[in-house]
Amino acid sequence: MSGGKTINVQTFLNETRFSAYQWITFALCFFVVLLDGFDTAAIGYIAPSLLKEWGISKPALGPVLSAALFGLAAGALAAGPLADRLGRKLVLTGSTLVFALACAGSSFAGSLEQLTALRFVTGIGLGAAMPNAITLMSEYSPDKRRSLLTNAMFSGFPLGAAFGGFLAAWMIPQWGWRSVLLLGGIAPLVLVGMMIAFLPESVRYMVARRMPAERIRAVLRRISAAVDQTSDFVMTETAAAGAKARGGLLLVLSRGYLVGSVMMWLAYFMGLVIFYAVINWMPLLMKDAGLSPQDATLISALFPLGGVGAIFFGWLMDRTNGNRVIAVGYLLTAAAIYGVGQAVGNVGLLMVLVLVGGSLLNTSQVSMPALGAGFYPTQCRATGVAWMLGIGRFGGIAGSMLVAELARRELGLGTIFTVVAVPGIIAAAALLIKQLAHPETRAEHQESVAEAHGHTEEVRLGGH
Repeated sequence: MSGGKTINVQTFLNETRFSAYQWITFALCFFVVLLDGFDTAAIGYIAPSLLKEWGISKPALGPVLSAALFGLAAGALAAGPLADRLGRKLVLTGSTLVFALACAGSSFAGSLEQLTALRFVTGIGLGAAMPNAITLMSEYSPDKRRSLLTNAMFSGFPLGAAFGGFLAAWMIPQWGWRSVLLLGGIAPLVLVGMMIAFLPESVRYMVARRMPAERIRAVLRRISAAVDQTSDFVMTETAAAGAKARGGLLLVLSRGYLVGSVMMWLAYFMGLVIFYAVINWMPLLMKDAGLSPQDATLISALFPLGGVGAIFFGWLMDRTNGNRVIAVGYLLTAAAIYGVGQAVGNVGLLMVLVLVGGSLLNTSQVSMPALGAGFYPTQCRATGVAWMLGIGRFGGIAGSMLVAELARRELGLGTIFTVVAVPGIIAAAALLIKQLAHPETRAEHQESVAEAHGHTEEVRLGGH
């Protein structure tokens, strides 16, 4: 490649050693997602303190628990098309700044209404940041390690959510619930400065948008000097038949991608029904079941801790069929969540089941963006991943409202967790339908990895 005038950027990424520059991109995206998880889960951990300080009932918490989820959905749905038009870096950095300022502002809220409004704005930033971090990381990954690296980066989300629980259990008794939100605002502000200085734009995006060769060469030179004499860049890309002229949402909803898109939306939606039903309500439900507030918070924090298993799923997805791998994860999640509801009297068994159930669910959820990033081509990848995450956020809203309604009906803990387990079965079925509609054999999977996922469409960039 070093002596040629033309470089295929994905071939370049595939054949060049993963550089320190790409690891910096990985680290920045990882910390964006980690802080996203921290801020998203924070409201559930401070909920018991809100009940006590403001003297409100549990049903009154519904709006503030759901506010960030509505914001997350709005942010994700808007950010994907924006990033496909304006670039990954600009939207990712701006959205991180939004959730940093709004989360810090939430710590000064004087009423439930103020907190609800600020949580909505926080959610907009959070929802816009995550899909762009995923997309950017995917577009700097070699094909053979794309799912592994994307999943490893996205595992920051459950780690951040779990870390928030442990921090909340320590911080709230000393400094109150406001300290958790203040930390959730200051940390991403520091990260924004680092992103402005070190985060690159997606090179695949720059080629797809026909940006100047000098700009592309300057980024790729940070990975390898092999591009120094290059004046023309091309990109091997996936495109469904008849979809070349389309981009963004039109391509996501085109005939070649529609069934897969809808099934991924459904699977991610159902996974978040479970996640937010558990993460927002488990501290309160466990407290009502007789555990101390601190024990209830610590046990609940075990639930999102297990997302690091996604690294193993990513490794499997790079070698076999991702639809089936994640479907099995959802089925096992349903069994574990059912078990949680039956084990409340046994704290040791409860802790094991919460950790196992969380590991399975978070591994499956964390793997979904990598599945989406591999399914869509560059011209609609940010939109495709963002809309999956955005539509899925309504599952989070549904999960919070579902448990609120079940609690209002005074159903037992076993019954509540049985109902919450059902979406896991639905999610698994959705991915199996996607596999039937877009069948991918082992041979096709290996070919897609070797040839950048299928049909060849060269995007040429002239200029010297």
